[in-house]
Amino acid sequence: MIKYILRRILYVIPTLIGVSFIIFGLLYLTPGDAAEAKLGSRAPKAAVEAYREELGLNDPFLVQYGRFLGNAVQGDLGESYINGRSVTSSLMDLFPATIKLTLFSLSVAVIFGIIFGILSAIYKYTWIDRISMVLGMVGLSMPIFWSGILFILLFAVKLQWFPSSGFGSFKHLILPGFALGFQSMAVIMRQTRGSMLEVMDKDYIRTARAKGLKEWWIIIVHALKNAMIPVITSAGLLTGSLLGGSVLTETIFSIPGIGRLMVSSISTRDYPIILGGVLLIATTYSLINLLVDILYGFVDPKVRSQYK
Repeated sequence: MIKYILRRILYVIPTLIGVSFIIFGLLYLTPGDAAEAKLGSRAPKAAVEAYREELGLNDPFLVQYGRFLGNAVQGDLGESYINGRSVTSSLMDLFPATIKLTLFSLSVAVIFGIIFGILSAIYKYTWIDRISMVLGMVGLSMPIFWSGILFILLFAVKLQWFPSSGFGSFKHLILPGFALGFQSMAVIMRQTRGSMLEVMDKDYIRTARAKGLKEWWIIIVHALKNAMIPVITSAGLLTGSLLGGSVLTETIFSIPGIGRLMVSSISTRDYPIILGGVLLIATTYSLINLLVDILYGFVDPKVRSQYK
């Protein structure tokens, strides 16, 4: 198991290097001038050129990328082109809000997705199953920005149950968390239902029933554990979409997080902030996937046996 964990950790390193190279290349090819965005369109060309030289924007691509990668390994992501502040400090100040929103929405997706999926599998072809399937179809077809706007109109404007913006208390998390996690909840619900239906037809489930065990004990102890293996994998993969979706969600609900900062940095061509934000999101996603893989190893005995 230790070899398995070490191997998964080593996979993270080339992944992050590849992500940084791709994003750095895309930003390098993006039209626009960061120096001109900082100094203004009416600034003298000499001043703009001098500022470009100061930022190192006139250097070849590989020189710029090599300089960035060398500094990033030391924990230095550079400075903002606009305000001159450290990118690392700017991101770390806002990272708690983003990670809270992501983890809360993931909790919403996993908890409600598993509950509805189990109920749908137990009461298949009943009104409970039909309602769950309709809910799943709505969740899969509704984009995050649309569900966020609907939640604001219904629960914040009309019913006034929750605040529509800000990030000061747990109540501020509920609307954006459910809006962000609604689509992922539908995915996990459908995955849980399919896994439970498959597991409930296994021989060991029929044997447990023949022994006279209570149905709830069979579902929770015997069926659910084996049905959770593909669900855990899906939850890990969905974390990436939740981190990416936080960009839109933070903008809609005015949450001071990394996503909102990246959106504002795009308009000002503040490339160090954009690159640092993408790398931080990619690192977080890789670490969460690492934890999911480790958990997968504990749940599935076959994985443990392969790496003893």
